Amino acid sequence: MNFSLGKILKGDRIIWVVLVFLSLASLLIVYSATGRLAYRQAGGNTGYYLIRQIVFILIGFGVMAFLVNIIPVKFYSWIAPLLLVATVLALFAAIVQYKLDPSKPTPRSLDLGFISFQPAELAKISLMMFVAKVLGKRQKTKEDLKKAFIWVMGVSMGICGIIFYGDISTSALIFGSIMVLMFIARVPVKLLLLPVVAGLALMTLVYFTADHLPGWAGRVHTFKERIDDFVYGDDHAALGTTQADYARLAIYEGGGMFGKGPGGSEVSNYMEAAYNDFIYSIIIEEYGWIGGIAIAMLYLILLYRGVVIVRRSNRTFPAFLTAGLVLLLVFQAIINMAVSVGVFPVTGQPMPWVSMGGTSTLFTAISFGVILSVSYQNQKNSVQVQEQPVMVDVPDEDEEL
Repeated sequence: MNFSLGKILKGDRIIWVVLVFLSLASLLIVYSATGRLAYRQAGGNTGYYLIRQIVFILIGFGVMAFLVNIIPVKFYSWIAPLLLVATVLALFAAIVQYKLDPSKPTPRSLDLGFISFQPAELAKISLMMFVAKVLGKRQKTKEDLKKAFIWVMGVSMGICGIIFYGDISTSALIFGSIMVLMFIARVPVKLLLLPVVAGLALMTLVYFTADHLPGWAGRVHTFKERIDDFVYGDDHAALGTTQADYARLAIYEGGGMFGKGPGGSEVSNYMEAAYNDFIYSIIIEEYGWIGGIAIAMLYLILLYRGVVIVRRSNRTFPAFLTAGLVLLLVFQAIINMAVSVGVFPVTGQPMPWVSMGGTSTLFTAISFGVILSVSYQNQKNSVQVQEQPVMVDVPDEDEEL
């Protein structure tokens, strides 16, 4: 039996390579940054979370291989409305569960007993599929684009509004990515300006009214506190040191070209989210600016390959779907990096495919699998065009040459 990885790992080979390097970075940093967590929750077994991360990454690669080999791209267009309904139900179920269970800290996750996941992760995928479908069908006239804008804005604002209750940063990430996607889809800028201004006004209103809103108003108080902590510092932090301060300390201590080396992080022993929200700071502490730049370059390569896939697509739906998912992944990575280096307030956004995760890793794998499926479809279309016989206009014998 002739077995070849090339027959399974179809689609853009460069994206597969990027994923391999991101996986290696994830395993190295997760193992290094989970020592404290292992002693607190895994009986001191420092290899527990490494093995856990390996398992989820391998399952993720399996998910990507399944999607690129089995599921046709047109299936995503068909299933988009159904996924959207499932997303809304999951989001409301998570809020109801939060209200009924006082021990649950936030309405971000939905516990189904056998599995727990964040419905916002499902929303990223389902919304991008729906938006790509709507934009892809309405590209002929300005009136079509206007109708597409109304549909996209209505659905996106509704779902992002539900997410906003429990996860403001993810709501803003999804909404911002959709706005950029509509710009790519040639929706007039004058139409896009209104929701942008409205979004900024909403954020401003939430910030200045948060102290006067009741506790059931969602995460508005946390939103204001994080901005205040970013601007003024956190007076309530233990010893006056916040997680963001520890992140900057990690970058300072590993601020050379090559850092402290693998496993050399000391700051991760004091950080609650060293393996997740602030993982980029630990990368720089251990691998220096060389490691930090290398990780950033991998996401820029992903962005570039996304552009290549979009340009090679001969249909609008696959092109917009790829663009939307790539934007989400890259923007999320940029936010994680910006928070770690102290440019943005703390947002709670993990680094895609690098931060330690469970179901979030699998949702990221689905996004990558869809992107790779579109690239593989482009390759098949290109081969079919090349194999089509070329019709040559041969003159008749009586006709002069």
